[in-house]
Amino acid sequence: MRSVNLVAHNDITLLETGLALFPAMLAAIEGAQYEIYFETYIFADDATGRAVEQALIAASRRGVRVRVVTDWFGTGGKQCTRLGIAFAAAGVRYRAFNAWFKRGVARTHRKITVVDREVAYVGGININDDWYCDYDATKRLPAPRWDFAAQIRGPLVATIHHEMQAQWARVGRLGLIKRIGLFREMRQQQLPDGDKPMLAAFIVRDSLRNRHTIQRAYLQAIGRAKKSILLVNPYFAPGHKFRKALAVAGQRGVEVKLLIGVGEITLQDMVARSFYPKLLAAGVKVYEYRKTQLHAKVAVIDEDWSTVGSSNCDGLSLFLNQEANIVVKDVGFATVMRERIQKGLAEGVPICAEEFEHVGWWRRTGYGTAYFFYRMAMRIFAIGYA
Repeated sequence: MRSVNLVAHNDITLLETGLALFPAMLAAIEGAQYEIYFETYIFADDATGRAVEQALIAASRRGVRVRVVTDWFGTGGKQCTRLGIAFAAAGVRYRAFNAWFKRGVARTHRKITVVDREVAYVGGININDDWYCDYDATKRLPAPRWDFAAQIRGPLVATIHHEMQAQWARVGRLGLIKRIGLFREMRQQQLPDGDKPMLAAFIVRDSLRNRHTIQRAYLQAIGRAKKSILLVNPYFAPGHKFRKALAVAGQRGVEVKLLIGVGEITLQDMVARSFYPKLLAAGVKVYEYRKTQLHAKVAVIDEDWSTVGSSNCDGLSLFLNQEANIVVKDVGFATVMRERIQKGLAEGVPICAEEFEHVGWWRRTGYGTAYFFYRMAMRIFAIGYA
C-alpha cells in the first residue's frame, strides 16, 4: 500500500459543529483579498446559507475572484438555479456538480474552502443550520447536529488549493485531452515527506487515481494500531476488508470503539446492525448515538493519528462519491479529538452482545436482508465494494 504523504509545519485547529466553523470561515471570506475556492455538498437556503452566500457575494464585489461548486443533488436543483442567478449578478463564478446525473451517479460530497491560498477548511459540515435535519429542513433536531471540520494553515494549504483548482476545471467543460493533461499534472505534484510537527496530509477519493485513497489510509492506521481505535461515523457500512481490519484489531487486544449514528435512515440502521454480531464477538465495542443527528466522520488511533473529513465508512463514500479528509499525525490534535469523541461515547448507548442475541429472529433476518440488498446495490454502482 502506498503511504499517506504527510507534510510538516502545519497549524491545524479542530472545529466542532457549525458554531465553531461558520464564524471562522466567514471571517476568512470577509478578509479575503484576491481568491476564494468553495465547495460543498449541501448549500441550504436558510439563515446560515444566506450568510455564507452574502459573504461570498460581498467578496466578489470588492474584487476577489470567487469560484463556488455545489453538488446538484445535495443542494437541490431549485436552490442551485437560485444560487446561479444570485452569484452571476455579483460576478461569482458558480458550477453545479453533475446536474441531472449527466456524468453518472457519483456526487461531490466534499466540504472544502480555500481563501487566498493561506487558510483552508476541510470537514464534514454542510452549509446549513445545525439545528435542522439536513434531509428535512423543516425538522428541528433535539440538539445541534454533531459534526467537525478543521482549519488548516501552512504548507498543506497549497495541496488543497491545487486540488480545488483541478476540481473547478473538472466540473467545467473540459475536453478529453485537457482532462488527460490535468490527470498527468496531478500525478506529478509531489510534496516532500515531513519530519516535524504538525504533520498532516490531504487525501481525496475520486474515480481516477484516488479510488481507494481514503480507505487505504484507514486500513494502514488500523493495521498499525497498538492500543486504541476510536471511530465515529453516521453511516457505517464498509466493505469486508474494513470490517475485517477492525475485527482483527479487536482480536489482537487493541481497544476498538465504534460510535455509529442511528435514527436517520431505517435501512442504513439495519445494514449497520447486521455487522454487530461479528464485531462484538471480535471484542469491538459498539455504541449508538441517539442524542441528535450524528454527521461526524472522525477517528483517533493510538496517541497521534487522527482524521476528519467528509468520508463516511460506507460504500458510497469509500467507492463512489468524491470525498476529502485530512489525516493529522500530532499528539496535541489527537488529544483534543479523543476528548471530543470520548464525550460522544459517554452520550452514546452501548450495544451488548447478550442483548443483541435476544433480538427477535425476524429482526435479525431483516438486518441480514437489508445488508444483502445494500451489497448488491453497491456492487452495481460502486466498483470495489465487497
